[in-house]
Amino acid sequence: MQIRILAVGKIKEPYLREGILEYEKRLRPYAKVQVTEIPEEKRALHPSAAQEFLAKEQEGERLLSGIPPDAFVVVLDVHGTPQSSEEFAAHIKNQEIAGKSSIVMIIGGDLGLSPAVISTAHLRLSLSHMTFTHQMVRLILLEQIYRAFRIIRGEPYHK
Repeated sequence: MQIRILAVGKIKEPYLREGILEYEKRLRPYAKVQVTEIPEEKRALHPSAAQEFLAKEQEGERLLSGIPPDAFVVVLDVHGTPQSSEEFAAHIKNQEIAGKSSIVMIIGGDLGLSPAVISTAHLRLSLSHMTFTHQMVRLILLEQIYRAFRIIRGEPYHK
């Protein structure tokens, strides 16, 4: 299985980069994981609502260009459906059973995602009712993907 994470912005904090690299390494036996960083749109220090909308749209166009045609698309969205780790694992397992070889997971930037990106989702997923930085979300998502594969394979890790 190939899992592509499309994420707006770079990871700036060294401790987050280290955690991300650790989970990418742990995932190698289970799936080919590719993280693609989409540049954040440059904007003024205090942008207007119109400027923020335009920035989201431009980031969205770049995100949409990275989605393969037959991929199962998961959009991380604060207004999405919260799921347990077992429910998330079931989504991944169902894609394997259905013969899908590609899952794309999309993480927006600090402005969120454009409506065009959200509309591509087969699954709108909320990681929590709490708010996390988009940089932290990448680490949390990778850990949950790893946990999902451990659950699917019946391997110890998940409690």
